[in-house]
Amino acid sequence: MRGGGSGRGSGRVSNGDVAAQRAANAQAPTIPHLLRRIGGLFVPYRTQLIVTIALVLVSASLSVIPPLLTRQAFDRGLFPPDSAGPNVPVLLQLVGTMVLLWLASAGIGVGQTYLTARVGNSVMGALRIRLFSHLQAMELGFFTRTKTGVIQSRLQNDVGGVAGVLSNTISSVVGNTVTVIAAFVAMLVLSWQMTIVAVILLPVLVIAQRRVGQVRARIATKTQESLSEMTAITQETLSVSGILLAKSFNQQGAEVGRYSDENDNQVRLQVQQQMSGQWFFAIVSVFLSIIPAVIYLVAAWLIYHDVTVTAGTIVAFTTVQARLLFPLMGLLRIALDLQTSQALFARIFEYLDLVPRIADAPDARPVTTSRLGRVQFDDVVFRYPDAPLDSPATLKGVSFDIEPGQYAAFVGPSGAGKTTVSYLVPRLHDVTGGGVLFAGDDVRELRQESLIGAIGIVSQETYLFHATIAENLRYAKPGASDDELVVAAKAANIHDTIVSFPDAYDTVVGERGYRLSGGEKQRVAIARVLLKDPAVLILDEATSALDTVSERIVQRALDEASRGRTTIAIAHRLSTVVAADVIFVVEAGRIVERGTHSELLRNDGVYARLFAEQLAASAVPELSD
Repeated sequence: MRGGGSGRGSGRVSNGDVAAQRAANAQAPTIPHLLRRIGGLFVPYRTQLIVTIALVLVSASLSVIPPLLTRQAFDRGLFPPDSAGPNVPVLLQLVGTMVLLWLASAGIGVGQTYLTARVGNSVMGALRIRLFSHLQAMELGFFTRTKTGVIQSRLQNDVGGVAGVLSNTISSVVGNTVTVIAAFVAMLVLSWQMTIVAVILLPVLVIAQRRVGQVRARIATKTQESLSEMTAITQETLSVSGILLAKSFNQQGAEVGRYSDENDNQVRLQVQQQMSGQWFFAIVSVFLSIIPAVIYLVAAWLIYHDVTVTAGTIVAFTTVQARLLFPLMGLLRIALDLQTSQALFARIFEYLDLVPRIADAPDARPVTTSRLGRVQFDDVVFRYPDAPLDSPATLKGVSFDIEPGQYAAFVGPSGAGKTTVSYLVPRLHDVTGGGVLFAGDDVRELRQESLIGAIGIVSQETYLFHATIAENLRYAKPGASDDELVVAAKAANIHDTIVSFPDAYDTVVGERGYRLSGGEKQRVAIARVLLKDPAVLILDEATSALDTVSERIVQRALDEASRGRTTIAIAHRLSTVVAADVIFVVEAGRIVERGTHSELLRNDGVYARLFAEQLAASAVPELSD
């Protein structure tokens, strides 16, 4: 950013992600709070969720019935009392019932899995869209202090990282809880004595799980921060501009080393994350393996003390016990995943909780058409929100009027505040003091959509998408016809160049338009703005990066674009604005001179000095022998 904001918070090594730092320093949300916010994400899908939960309840309830039938199969079918052999009819009936239950459970499980996947992925997709939409609403200043790669990481890595939690949490919690309760009741019915032995150590496991979850949550936070940095490095260095810069300074090796260092850190953190809790789960596995053997000893002790325990009861109990312990293990894993996901949800919700500094007022109104094109600054003071408090303001009491259809130019030394003026008109920033009026209304009282719709901007840094020329033009007006594209291109003096390409308007311009020359890119950008047909045109040093020939061609296109509309031109080369209706000279955040080119030259002030300096610099000295 120029005009007083150049380089502010743009350090290459520091990611400048103020929001991320706040999230890292903030206390992680508690599990209950986290569950409430996650639950809120499912509200739009409550119908599918209710059906899913119903299937989970039925499936979980059916899962504890076969072990009870196993007891009957042993005690009434295989070894019936007072019988010389198995009771085949009873055994066939019980086995048939178990088979039907397993088939029903399997069918319900398929439906449950489909609905769970559908709801979970829908929630994740909606969360990603919600986050993307919220970021679109953030003010320009947010993006000047935040790395693009860090923002991309929030959308991809963080949202993707909670996919499993969103897809499986509710169904797993409900299913495992119902299974645990049903299994516990069944175990009590079979033998309350053996039940006490089976569950006596479970509280110890719950306590251990909480400790493990805290460790994994800390590692997950560091892992996501590392992923964000890797994404930022990738975005910076593998773009066309980044590659060109690295090759120009022979820094490919340094960039590989920077990425390699962060990659090594990521590998180490991933190993830590996967290994954290492995001892806990190993101990739990041993516990699950030992308990059935202990139950046999308890059963023997009960039989020795004349407590009736049949073989069917022992088999059924050990089977039901697995129905208790494995779902309980699942609940422990879910709790652990939630603790681990705290870091991811904290990063996602932290961005969602950001309040845009620039937003429509509740009573905002559209731009009026009666004075459309009039721009006024009334004693405007502006200081960048993240600037040190003791630093001077970028603009200091700036006032001027630009009438509809007038061509107004702002000139002055670099860093004087010229571009800042142009950013305040479409409300890309809000003033610190005073007011900016558009068509007679304060821009803070206008709907942003209506305000931006009346303004077109052509900047020095032309951005074209990796798409066709036609698609880039239609970004301004999606429904534009081919004829409208041609009219806009001709007005921008680029039509003949476009049709000379083999694919004409279907020519793919490449990443950031690198397949086009600087002048061609700029004229495509001008055609795009003309297609929008704005009432006010802002030209932010639109020709300063071009050579003399390209500048003349583009300048003719700009002159055509300016005809019949209010134009605000931010100029470095004074030769491009000598025909302006009014020229404002900006120095140190103030307007120090105003008038036409000839008037300012006669005043022999700042403008005259700048013009003389540029005239001298452009003169070619004669070569002596």
